[in-house]
Amino acid sequence: MGGVWSYPREDFALVQQGIASRHPGPTGWDAPTANGEAWSGSRALAAHRTLQLPAVVTVTNLENGRSLTLRVNDRGPVNPGRVIGLSDRAADLLGIPAGGTAQVRIAVDGERSRVLGERTLGRPPEAVAIETAPRAAVTAESLDPLPGARQASPRVVATPVATAAAPEANRPLPEIVLPETVTTGAPRPGRIYVEAGVLSRADAAQRLAARIPGAQVEAFGPRRDRQYRVRVGPFPNVAQADAALERTLAAGVSGAQILVD
Repeated sequence: MGGVWSYPREDFALVQQGIASRHPGPTGWDAPTANGEAWSGSRALAAHRTLQLPAVVTVTNLENGRSLTLRVNDRGPVNPGRVIGLSDRAADLLGIPAGGTAQVRIAVDGERSRVLGERTLGRPPEAVAIETAPRAAVTAESLDPLPGARQASPRVVATPVATAAAPEANRPLPEIVLPETVTTGAPRPGRIYVEAGVLSRADAAQRLAARIPGAQVEAFGPRRDRQYRVRVGPFPNVAQADAALERTLAAGVSGAQILVD
């Protein structure tokens, strides 16, 4: 999308900070989303490039403090400089103007996303019947006593072995209801960067930075596990960050992204 490859994978603890924009949804009459669901600009929905679909995430507008929990069910945004694409309804609730962008923080709700992952288009998975092996009754019988031993009253005891209970078939999963509830906290806008990559070796980071005009190498982490990120910025606005990202991608750094720190 947008000339940049993305590689989806499951991540139930993902937290990202970047730029959000509006997502138009799939094109065509009654076209399904990337995972076959329905898209509607009047519902609080979102698109993400790599998250498992569907997923539940909480999106916080860092510029005004508004937060909303919503369902991700499409791939996008097409613009590689955007971390998430929002439906018109979600953008309105978060206070993002039409045609505009906002600094956001997204955090995956792992528990509810796992429940959604067990469904297929809202239908509970079919139960697989597992047959238990037939078990015969076990019989115990007293034997003749050994010489010098005292004999108890002889009796035969037959005790059937209990078989494992059959699994419940088509047990409905709890319904996932995401009310359009907006909470408001303190605004926490950050600084906008273009990050070209994070490497474990300083010399490799310096070689990457040499390919990108204005890039700097920042070391972080404990001394024994030091890492090096290559960044350009900070930028005063999204437009300048977009231009820097375009230059970085043109230099062959396909993993570059815009982030908010």
